[in-house]
This record gives sequence, C-alpha cells and structure tokens, in this order.
Amino acid sequence: MAAEGRLPVPVSRQGPLNRLAQLVGELLWAGRQEQALAAADEFEPLVRAFGDDRTLGFLFQGRLFAHEDLDHIEDALAAGEVLLALRKAAGDVVGEAKTLADVAGVYLRAGRLTEGMRYLARAGMLLDHTTRRAGYYGVALGTYAQAAQAAGLYEVAAAASEREAEHYAVYGRVPGTFFEQIYITLLLIWGVRLDQLGHLHEAHSRLHRATEIATNWLAANADTELTDDAREIVALRALALAKLGRTDQAIADAEPIVAALRSRVFWLPAWAAHLALGIGRRAKGDLAAARRELVAARQLAERSPEELRIAKYELAVLASEVHGAEATADLMEALSEHARQLWQQRLHRVAMLHQARQREELEVEGMRAAAALLRDPLTGLGNRRQHDQLLREIDTGAVTLPVSLLVIDVDKFKSINDTHSHTVGDAVLCALASVFRAHCRVGQDTALRYAGDEFTIVLNANLEAAVEVAERIRTAVALTDFEPIAPGTPISISTGVAMLRPGMTGADLFQAADTNLYQAKRGGRDRVAA
Repeated sequence: MAAEGRLPVPVSRQGPLNRLAQLVGELLWAGRQEQALAAADEFEPLVRAFGDDRTLGFLFQGRLFAHEDLDHIEDALAAGEVLLALRKAAGDVVGEAKTLADVAGVYLRAGRLTEGMRYLARAGMLLDHTTRRAGYYGVALGTYAQAAQAAGLYEVAAAASEREAEHYAVYGRVPGTFFEQIYITLLLIWGVRLDQLGHLHEAHSRLHRATEIATNWLAANADTELTDDAREIVALRALALAKLGRTDQAIADAEPIVAALRSRVFWLPAWAAHLALGIGRRAKGDLAAARRELVAARQLAERSPEELRIAKYELAVLASEVHGAEATADLMEALSEHARQLWQQRLHRVAMLHQARQREELEVEGMRAAAALLRDPLTGLGNRRQHDQLLREIDTGAVTLPVSLLVIDVDKFKSINDTHSHTVGDAVLCALASVFRAHCRVGQDTALRYAGDEFTIVLNANLEAAVEVAERIRTAVALTDFEPIAPGTPISISTGVAMLRPGMTGADLFQAADTNLYQAKRGGRDRVAA
C-alpha cells in the first residue's frame, strides 16, 4: 500500500489556506516527517493570523501523524489534544470522532490500553449518535476501524468497515482501493488467527470473504497492465487462498508480483506474498523453498508484532514437518498455548472497550442531566443557576481573562404581554435569545436568561470589544422583523456593560453592569451604557 496503516488526510474541506495543509500532507506521504513538522511550524503563525481554524486543525493533524511515525508518543498526543479542542470548538462532531480514533491509535500503539479504549469508546459513541453522515464520515469510520483492528478488536473493526461500505453506497461514492485493502487485511489476519486456534469453520468464513472481496475488486478493475493497487490486492488474496488450501492458485498469484512489491517497499502485501509462497511450497513438499519464503516474510514483518507472530507460527509448522510431529510436539503445544493466551488477551480488550463504552455513556448522560439543570427551558440559553455558577468561577479565578459582562433588558416588555399575551411575550424572548446566541463565540462566550425579560452575556473580551458586541446585538434586534410575532409593537433592548477589574468579585461585576443598564434605560432606552 502506498500509505499503509493510515487513511489519507482529508484536505478537500479545509479553509482558504488549505494548500499549506496539503503541502504538509504531501511531505508526510513522502516519508519526510521532520520536514512536515518544520513546515507545520512555519505555517502555523500565518494560519492563526488569517483566522483559518480549519487549516490550523489539519496542520495539527499532520503533526500528530508525523510525531506518531517518529515514535514521539507524547508529542503526538499533545498535537491530538489541540486538534480535539479545535474540532469541538467548531462543532465538528465527525472530525472530533476521527481525531479521537487517531489518538486512540497512538495510545494503543504505546501499550496504554486504558486511555486507548476510552478514546476509542468516545469515538464510537459520536459516530453512532451523529446524524451528520455527509462529508468525511466514511473516513472517520475507517480510522475507527483501523484503531480497533490495531487493538485486535476484529469484531468492532469489521462492523465499522461494513458501516463504511454502506455509507459510501448510500451517498453514491466509491470508497477507493484503500478501503478494500484495509478490509481484506482485517479479514485475513482475523482468519489466520482463528486458524491457529483450530477454529477452522470460523477461520474459513473470514478467509473466503477476503478472497471474495479481492476477486470482485480485481474483476471490476481489470486493466491491461497490473497496477500497484492490483498487485497489493492479489498478494492479500494469495495468502487467503494459501490458508484455504488452494495452493496452486496462491503460488500463481504471488510468484509474479513478489519482487515488484519488495522493490516498491510495500511491506504488508510483500509479506503476504512471501507467506503465501511459503505455505504453498510447504504444502507441495518443497521445504527448503518454503523456509526461504517464510524467513523473508518474517524479516518484512519486523515492524508489526501481529504479522511477525503469524510468520513465526508458520515457520514453526514448517519445522514440525522437517523434524517430524513427534520431535516438535512440545514446541507446537507451547505455540498453541501462546496463541490461546493471546486470544484471551484480545477478548479481554473487547471487554475493556465494552466497559469503557458503558462508562462514557454514563458520563455523557450525567453531563446531559447537569446541562439540563443549567438550561432555560423556554429559550435554550443558560439559566440563572448557570449565571450564578459563572460568577462563582470568577471569584475562584477559574476564568480566562479578560472578562466582560452584558446585562440586557427588553424595553417595556410588560406592555408586550399586556397588549398581546404571555404566549407572544415568550415568542419574543425566544427570538431575542436566537439573536444573542448568534453573537456568541462557541466555547468563549455564554448567553443566559437571568430572569423574566432580563438576560446576561459573559464575554471573553475587554471593555471596548464588549461594547462593540453590545452595539451589534442592539442593532441586530432593531433590524429584526418582529411584526409576525407582535404586530404593531416595536421591540428594543437596553444594555449595561462592565469589565472585570482587579479586586472585583463576580457580584461586583454584575452590580457594575446592572448599574450601567439602568443608566441606559434612564437615558431613553434602546442604547448601550458602559
């Protein structure tokens, strides 16, 4: 595979400076990780100055991949956390799920199973619950499947891969060769491991499925020349055929392509081709040739414990045939016991993921319940409870400075209720809440319904910027057409603004903004006072 073990970086939906992220991606796929990191460092200030958060996210994704390739685990995790924060701030649920799966893969590679399973569980939850199926949802599913496969969670990975195929079919898109390569490899490894355990029916089911997918792909992509993609699919199919006992076809598939695969440094399909030839030669009694092929497979698999174990197991089976079953009985029994222990460890990881998923669901449910307590049921904004909580955070210093507060009152709101009805008054409040929410930055500002027709907005801004926001909100309200809601009734707001100063408490800040609100009302309403 041209870029084995990782799905391509989706760059088509980046921001206006997307070409910078593409350059980082190109360096990564060329194997120039250090240069990719240097390029990301060089581009980041420009991207931040331009305010292009989407491209910034892909720069950090490039950093994550580069550090992972260089085995800089902590740096990769740090980049992943920044990327997660960017995805959350943008409300990009699918991007967040993909990043969670990427970070889970780093944790699992480092042997940190608890963290890896937690991140994988969170990724799975987001992918299950989101209704956003367009965009790169399929890519996110593929990343999730790869992380699950790396942990030996074959059932989870296969289910995600099948969902990925269904997603592409629904949206009328072709998933690309990489999908088939990954899915065939999953079925192949799964089948081989089941075969080692003696679960032959289950093993053959996976191996037949891998063969079927490969054959269908080759039939649909028949060319006059054998492409690199086709050679890789053929190599994977050859190993499945060899394990199914169809040795003549396995040898015929693998022999013409193994040298080309090695020369192009496609280690996984080359490993599969050598292994297929080794198993095939062994079945035909050419034990010396079988050993050469299996040793070559073992050498190619040095970077992957899973594939390395498979190659060693096949070498042990060969040794049993060379020296006789009786002479190697203890060796084969030890290998079989080792395979069973590894399978039990795998089943333990499946249980770990299930438990992590349950914990995450409980945590999310608890967060939803807590959020509901802080939400105004009419407008959907924060409520008085959240307002008081934010003021307490100011008192404890748990806020990012600068902080300013807007206290907003609807002018002559009682007359709206008296002239029309409380139902109309509620509709006006909901419309105003939408205006306030639209002027708040996600993750930085908070709009709240303080009481009745009075609202507050906590801004991560200095006084000058807060006044500008207040004026924009006042103007937006003045330009909003309330005629369909409250015919013949003008709607306006008055706002008091104050900034947190050294030595002030949360209550002091509210009192200052509230005092300014009454100055605005005494000054004629429909105005901002600071």
